[in-house]
Amino acid sequence: MKLLAFGQTGQVARELAALGVETLGRAEADLTDPLKCAALIAASDADAVINAAAYTAVDKAEEDEATAKLVNAEAPAAMAQTCAAKGIPFVHISTDYVFDGSGTDPWLPDAPTGPLGVYGRTKLAGEEGVRAASGTHAILRTAWVFSAHGANFVRTMLRLGAERDRLTIVADQIGGPTPARDIAAACVSIAKTLIHSRDASGTYHFSGAPDVSWADFARVIFEKSGMDCDVEDIPTSAYPTPAKRPANSRLDCSTTEVVFGLPRPDWQAGLDAVLQEIRQS
Repeated sequence: MKLLAFGQTGQVARELAALGVETLGRAEADLTDPLKCAALIAASDADAVINAAAYTAVDKAEEDEATAKLVNAEAPAAMAQTCAAKGIPFVHISTDYVFDGSGTDPWLPDAPTGPLGVYGRTKLAGEEGVRAASGTHAILRTAWVFSAHGANFVRTMLRLGAERDRLTIVADQIGGPTPARDIAAACVSIAKTLIHSRDASGTYHFSGAPDVSWADFARVIFEKSGMDCDVEDIPTSAYPTPAKRPANSRLDCSTTEVVFGLPRPDWQAGLDAVLQEIRQS
């Protein structure tokens, strides 16, 4: 069985490569050229395709909606259409940003969407394009991705914690930190299942457990890394950003476990592995 993934330098894409999945980088597959991406799939002998590439600069997207739309909406739609024409499954990674972040209950996969900014809107449009292709697919929404590489909260905290003895961190945004390694493994497992069980197509959630605030996540990072850095809770209003973040990023992942046998990953165990990897590097 051969899997093909779009993305090469991103957090999940790097973990997919570590699992032996063939990955396509920007030089080969520029997502601002959806037709080229579709042509690569058409010429491939892959049994399933995973899209782990996206425009993830949430704040920058507010000023660059055209590019975000190409990468997050038009490219995955073109990929899904080609996969459907070839009769192969398409696994597409999406985000909690498709929701408005209201309330405190975990979001179900079929809950009403309401993105707060350009990033969320373009990712939602990508989901709609994948569904409209009417092929075998899985849209996997995740949140708060971290790993030993790339730009993510864990690496940022390690850098800032080494420079300062006290940080102010947002405490009123709640979600499930998710190790990129677990997302990659989930994508591979889902792709394999879809090859043999095409009626499993649909939208699913996958995020780490337990849910936590950014501030408490930072405290665990410092504790596990042995850093002496105090964390002060602040509200989102005290840390304004160009793009509004959802306050409630909790995802109900029960359907993913029922259909694919994939429970929510323990993010603390994932954090231990990431910190070990960083120490070794």
